[in-house]
Amino acid sequence: MRLLGGPWELTVNPERGGRITSLRLREHELLDLGIGVEDPTAGGFVAAGAWGWDEMVPTLDAADYPGPGPWAGTPLPDHGEAWRLPWVVSEEARDSGSMECSGHVLPWQLRRRIELTPNAVRLTYAYSNQGDQPLYAYWCAHPLFRFEAGMEIGVEGGDRLGELPEGTSLKRFLRRGSVDRVRLAWKSGPAVEMSWDAQVTPYVGIWACNGDLGGYRQIAIEPATGGADRPHLAAPPPLLDPGGELTWWLEIRDSS
Repeated sequence: MRLLGGPWELTVNPERGGRITSLRLREHELLDLGIGVEDPTAGGFVAAGAWGWDEMVPTLDAADYPGPGPWAGTPLPDHGEAWRLPWVVSEEARDSGSMECSGHVLPWQLRRRIELTPNAVRLTYAYSNQGDQPLYAYWCAHPLFRFEAGMEIGVEGGDRLGELPEGTSLKRFLRRGSVDRVRLAWKSGPAVEMSWDAQVTPYVGIWACNGDLGGYRQIAIEPATGGADRPHLAAPPPLLDPGGELTWWLEIRDSS
């Protein structure tokens, strides 16, 4: 799926976990396109190829589902399920598209709509509980933007992240609800502001990698419905009743 709107061009591979494989602002590619690793059958996310933009559902870290209900203790795979499952396209136009994916390990369904406008790339989400017991609605955005040494990362301590030493990586968690937008600016030219629905996705992690993990260079701003990179009882995501639904939004704006 290739979408065009205003200064934006976006490409999605529904069969490859609904991955956004390219996001361009005018002539500039914003996403990290990886190091040539592409094996979706691999057991772990990095081994399969950690690049582009995926949706992390129903966890980010490999962890056991905490309960309540019949799924308590169920092992949740590395970076969740959505990144390796095929998505079904329900609508496609020149500047917009919708698709959905349903879980195998837990009975979740995620629907995502992408719209390109002259001002922004807007993504809207709906997470529903397809089971007959309450379910934690954990989701985390996983846009792996290009990392460029010395780039602007508009959060407290972002200057240190922008100067991350060669061959290292770092994950930081921001205070719950402390930010609802982050500006990223590359020395090579483009700048964007990423904003999100902080009422529903108040937890934010930042992942920076400068040549670690085999050579990846990426910076990710990761708003989430729950804390600690998984459905954790200390910082739980919303608990949905059977048939319940959670909706939220995320935007990328030109800030050049």
